Amino acid sequence: MAAPSGGGGGGGPVGFGNSFTGTAEAIEVMGEHAYAYSGAKPANTTAQTALSFTSGNYYLVGTIEVHGFVDDDSPSTRISSAVQCKFNGATVLILSTVAYRSPMSDSAAIIIPPYTEVVVLLDADSDDADAFATVSIAGRIYR
Repeated sequence: MAAPSGGGGGGGPVGFGNSFTGTAEAIEVMGEHAYAYSGAKPANTTAQTALSFTSGNYYLVGTIEVHGFVDDDSPSTRISSAVQCKFNGATVLILSTVAYRSPMSDSAAIIIPPYTEVVVLLDADSDDADAFATVSIAGRIYR
């Protein structure tokens, strides 16, 4: 049986490509779709890279989403998060959340042009080692 085609960097089971192998800063392309998941990032007042990649010979129409920081040990702790999305060094989008015990999310539509360097930075107003946030981009690609 041949492995499915369509790109992507996954090294899935039984030698098949295009299967989720874990979080990474890169974009994964599967046929006409693409996604990127940052994985859990700890709260930090210094901006940290959540996603970083260069798009290919396609443009992506999709959504960027942040699931904000939550400290499950201290429900009264308020933590704000900010996500800054940059294309070729220029800030094109900022998302933010404020959360107590339950995670808050924010999302926005996004179009990523071909051959664009994308960097998504994440920071918080607290250095809480028990609080984590995630960032994701998902959408359809057009060639």
